Amino acid sequence: MNAPTPQPADPAAAPHAEPGPGAAAVPPEPGPGAPPAPDRPPYTAPQQAPDQHTGNQQAPAQDDPEPFDLLGIGVGPFNLSLAALADAVPDLAAAFYDQRQAFHWHPGLLVDGATLQVPFLADLVTLVDPASRWSFLNYLKSRERLFPFYFAERFHIHRAEYDAYCRWVADALPSTHFGQQVDTVRWDPGHARFEVDHTQLDARGEAEALGRTYARHLVLGVGTAPYVPEPLRPLAQAPAVPVVHSAEYVPQRERLLAAEHVTVIGSGQSGAEVFLDLLRSRPVGREAITWLARTPAFAPMEYSRLGLEHFTPDYTRYFHGLPEQVRDGLLPRQWQLHKGIDTETITAIHDELYRRTLDGGWPDAVLTPGVSVRTAGRIGTTAIELHLEHAEQGTRSRLVTNAVVLATGYRERPVDQLLAPLADRLLRDAAGRPRVDARHRLELDRSVTGRIYVQNAERHTHGVGAPDLGLAAWRSAVILNDLTALLAGAEHYPLPARTAFTTFGIGDPARARGAGGGAAGAEAAMRTPALRRG
Repeated sequence: MNAPTPQPADPAAAPHAEPGPGAAAVPPEPGPGAPPAPDRPPYTAPQQAPDQHTGNQQAPAQDDPEPFDLLGIGVGPFNLSLAALADAVPDLAAAFYDQRQAFHWHPGLLVDGATLQVPFLADLVTLVDPASRWSFLNYLKSRERLFPFYFAERFHIHRAEYDAYCRWVADALPSTHFGQQVDTVRWDPGHARFEVDHTQLDARGEAEALGRTYARHLVLGVGTAPYVPEPLRPLAQAPAVPVVHSAEYVPQRERLLAAEHVTVIGSGQSGAEVFLDLLRSRPVGREAITWLARTPAFAPMEYSRLGLEHFTPDYTRYFHGLPEQVRDGLLPRQWQLHKGIDTETITAIHDELYRRTLDGGWPDAVLTPGVSVRTAGRIGTTAIELHLEHAEQGTRSRLVTNAVVLATGYRERPVDQLLAPLADRLLRDAAGRPRVDARHRLELDRSVTGRIYVQNAERHTHGVGAPDLGLAAWRSAVILNDLTALLAGAEHYPLPARTAFTTFGIGDPARARGAGGGAAGAEAAMRTPALRRG
């Protein structure tokens, strides 16, 4: 791949900006009309440690560095998928920045034995390019583990193995650069390119250099942030009694096991896995665990064959074509598609509870759905009082506990802060959210000719499949096809014209159009010739 010449960064005595929990946390940025951007040196390919991305060393600076064709902000599974598929596109200059020092996928939820809820075929590349060198099967081959995997007969792999696979890809790709916190993005109309200011962080997360990178197009993969319900936010910020999000469960596990009584809040897969792990680790008859959920039941995830077709490109296109108000009303009703529990985990929980009745009596475990937390407060330094309300009964009660695990999910990180200088050029819907077109591009004012793609920030426009790993490779290919069609006049990855047996609407365009959104369909897609750059 022909990348722009790397540029050195100058040491900076800038104040340290505390990075957030995600891939691209940014400091506050003034809006439109702010003073000119600070003078930063060009900095297009960060210096890496000797054992990471060898060969990607710095070169002498140029007065006007060549911009990247595509710069990714954040390196989670979705942008990592894009980086892996982009690696096979001839002459595409791409780079991906992440503020963390290395790739890690939900390390706080790598509970022993926990598996993915999608098959291993939903890796970074296989559903688009099964012959890719970055496939999960090739990872196994490189580790001489293909035969053990074959005999294991595992369709759903352990989360820890998926994390190890992604780290293998992230460490080997030349386009991924860690320890780079992106601070802000501006559009330079004179050169038709984006200016991306970023800070190089050391191993402790301290700022050690400032840099500026130029790119013709961007892709935002800043991920999601753990969601803490309003009544519990003050408690989660005080360390005396553990109130932790499930994202931090593994590091806090021993502390939680030592608590006299533990309450798990949240009915999804994470809540079920945390409850099961705590249950298995506490003495029979002295479990002292309560599991609360706002949903009306501890319900199984929709996993029927036709139900799973909601996670296909066909359904994604159908959903995007619906009116905004219809989409907004539809999403909450689809909670069992993504907030349910897999049947294997539900069975394991019931089996463990049943096993604890063999000597007579019932386990000291309470499982109550249909409950919300109204308020909460501390009792001294060792307990928390939760004020509860049951929706169907209309009754209220109190629960005293010594630790709380919040399996309350995640929320998309807003891109407004990162794109503050572009705020007046970003088009929004009636609810004030960024408008995203069918090809995952933010809709911008026509004065901005560069494209900004988003990954996992478009559930309001593309539906329940936006955060699903099974659609990662397809979405990456759609983005790359859009980009290569612009730069080279041809789409690089052939995509199927149809992906579901279900026809989701009358006159479903998926039956007549290609999966990438283009009218040409799969047959017209072709391998990309050399890219044109203006």
